[in-house]
Amino acid sequence: MEVKIKSMKYEDFKDNEYIEHLIAELKAAHTNVVVGCLDELINWGRSNSLWPLTFATSCCGIEFMSLGAARYDMARFGFEVARASPRQADFVMVAGTIVHRMAPVLKRLYDQLAEPKYVVAAGGCAVSGGPFRNSYHVLKGVEEILPVDVYIPGCPPRPEAMFYGLMQLQRKVKVEKFFGGVNRQEKREKVFGK
Repeated sequence: MEVKIKSMKYEDFKDNEYIEHLIAELKAAHTNVVVGCLDELINWGRSNSLWPLTFATSCCGIEFMSLGAARYDMARFGFEVARASPRQADFVMVAGTIVHRMAPVLKRLYDQLAEPKYVVAAGGCAVSGGPFRNSYHVLKGVEEILPVDVYIPGCPPRPEAMFYGLMQLQRKVKVEKFFGGVNRQEKREKVFGK
């Protein structure tokens, strides 16, 4: 496919194959250039204003609370508005031990989040059950009931590790396709078979 610009010959382009490949990729995904630019703009805004729904049940919650204090100041990164309502949050920060009696409550809160929604598992208990892994009453990781996007290891994870995990979530949001990309519903169906 030739790219035509009135004032420039096709041969004068330095990297014709790259341009042709890029145009073919955009057309294969049924995305035009304007929509691609809107994707970048919308995802830039979404990634820099992610509001967490805090679901802290043990010591990892204390570490997450320190992110809002003056020493770490999570407002610099766009996470400043920690919400207690799932309808006003973008992701759920699961920090701590999740027992079987608490699992339906967490699932209900996740279902009430607006799309697109994300899950961050912080700490050993949320990631794998932690020191309570072999006990009868604790989930062996929150991924048993929710599709987890970012894992933050540690027992409890330091605030720096939490910032690193949240920045990974920001990077993930920035590269998503808002218009006409892979839908998050497909990922959930792949994981849970619903």
